[in-house]
Amino acid sequence: MAEVVSDLDSYVHVELEEENNRCTSSNEGQNEAPVTQALFQEAEDCESSESSESSGDDSGTDHFGTEKSGTQLQRCEHHDESSSNLPDTFQTSHLLFYERFKAYQDYVLGDCKPSEVKAFTADYLDKVVEPCDWQALWSTDVFDVLVEIQDVDFKELKAIVRLVLPLQCEAKGCELNEENMKSLLEATQHQVPLKELHVVYEESGEFDQTALAIEHLRFFYKHIWRQWDEEDEDDDFDYFVRCVEPRLRLYYDILEDRVPSGLVIEYQTLLDNCSKVFKQFSVLRSGMSDSDSELDNVSMVEGLKLYDQLETYKRKLHIIENPLLRYVLGYKGNARQQFVQSRGPRDSGLRVVHVVTSSCTTVQLQSLLNDSLIMHIGCNKPPSFSSLIVVIEKKGKGDSFIDSTGATVKISNIKFIQHDAIEGIVCVRQGNLDMENCVLQCETTGVIVRTSAQLTMNICDLYGSKGAGIEIYPGSVCSLIGNGIHHCKDGILVKDFADPLDAMPSITMENNVIHNNEGYGVILVKPSIGEEQAVSLEKFEGNVRNPLSDDYSGDGSDGDLLAVSARKWQLCRQLSRSKEATCSRPVQDLLNHEIFVSIQGNQFRRNGMSDFGTFIC
Repeated sequence: MAEVVSDLDSYVHVELEEENNRCTSSNEGQNEAPVTQALFQEAEDCESSESSESSGDDSGTDHFGTEKSGTQLQRCEHHDESSSNLPDTFQTSHLLFYERFKAYQDYVLGDCKPSEVKAFTADYLDKVVEPCDWQALWSTDVFDVLVEIQDVDFKELKAIVRLVLPLQCEAKGCELNEENMKSLLEATQHQVPLKELHVVYEESGEFDQTALAIEHLRFFYKHIWRQWDEEDEDDDFDYFVRCVEPRLRLYYDILEDRVPSGLVIEYQTLLDNCSKVFKQFSVLRSGMSDSDSELDNVSMVEGLKLYDQLETYKRKLHIIENPLLRYVLGYKGNARQQFVQSRGPRDSGLRVVHVVTSSCTTVQLQSLLNDSLIMHIGCNKPPSFSSLIVVIEKKGKGDSFIDSTGATVKISNIKFIQHDAIEGIVCVRQGNLDMENCVLQCETTGVIVRTSAQLTMNICDLYGSKGAGIEIYPGSVCSLIGNGIHHCKDGILVKDFADPLDAMPSITMENNVIHNNEGYGVILVKPSIGEEQAVSLEKFEGNVRNPLSDDYSGDGSDGDLLAVSARKWQLCRQLSRSKEATCSRPVQDLLNHEIFVSIQGNQFRRNGMSDFGTFIC
């Protein structure tokens, strides 16, 4: 068997670069510092007022400072294609993760429950937003119009406004005049949602905190709040910890290209579907009466089905939003992957190797051809790479590095170096991949073996993964012989959480050395629902609460369908309430697990948590 050559003087170094298409403003860094300084000016104020606080002076509770020495926010110029003379507004949309995190945690939400979010938000706005005598652009999908704020209804999160005359307005695809706008305001009783207001730029600094506060309100209801949050029956949890922080982290992970594009599409699709089902469920629930008519019974069954769908969507959203579960559970596929399909065998029956590179010299290419290919022309033997090692190094951000979808693919004597990737260094999506004498220098996840795919990995060295060195999905076949897997978060992660139709993975592990991993050498991921929950559900007796109303209905005369639906709903609630109960623990009997076809001769050394463990999610 060929050995990896350590003499790198003769290797071919192939670099793969991916263009970063993100547009970054040249003065973005200049904008962030003043915003940070304005947002956390109270930190300095607290230090300077420490003595006054100890003497009983409550001036230290003014978290946003009262001294105005000029604005510390940047100007957001109003760009348009017409001759509109709308004024500029404050630039508040480029806040950093930490700035929003601190604002929501310390000032806006604190430890409130979902049902208290609106009250806490109103209280925060009441403390920092100027109640009147400031101007803003009322911005909607149809128009931008300049208004003056006369009063603020903090409880309803609305402002009472009047038009600034002469009318300063920019229409978007329609024609508006002063009469139209006055009629619109009269119809709304001159009340405008605060989140639709953008404070007009003022150099004095007097309205800095008003602009920032409205930005926090606008961002929260656009990216964090969900219509169904307030209806969560488990109202005893910290809303910030459970929902706000993970959703905020996900938003910035997506913004900074740390989430695969397919997963972003999947998340948005789940959000849309969940919103539609929630609306249907709400309409059905509001239309139900207290009678026991056959129509109401049918509606209740339909409502339970919608409720079941809603809880399923919510749980899937939670998996993607939670950073830990996002790493552990991953996702089974996405829209982008559907276009990655093997073309099948060629008509000639020959195999063709494509080398795609953004930087490869003629000398390197000639070396590759001379040492590996030309010497075998005219022979019926496959080329040998025993005297050559190819280094493929990826630079630039992107979803994936190496995707394998062919029926039979073999890779040998190649070193992969991963930089700035989002997914694993190698992903076997379908077919069979045979890797031999390879080195995999990872940065994110290592090798991923998807459902129904097959991986044979012999005498390879894998290290550096911030996730698992190897992720094995249900229904896959994986043979690992004579490899080194080390200095990763976990060595090998086996997923046993998929749909009932998916078979368990089939794993062969022989003579591997798994060492110096931060977590476990081998970890099995399992769902949290177990026999205890199933037994308790079957033994559930008495009345079952109807989620569509505040009534309780028995399981006698309403028929078997209602009873089954009620049981299903109860199980769904148990899952929902236990979705934060995740834990990992070392185990001793994983060697005997049926997922292993053969497991022998392996060495486990200096793994941080244990050699074997399970993660209950």
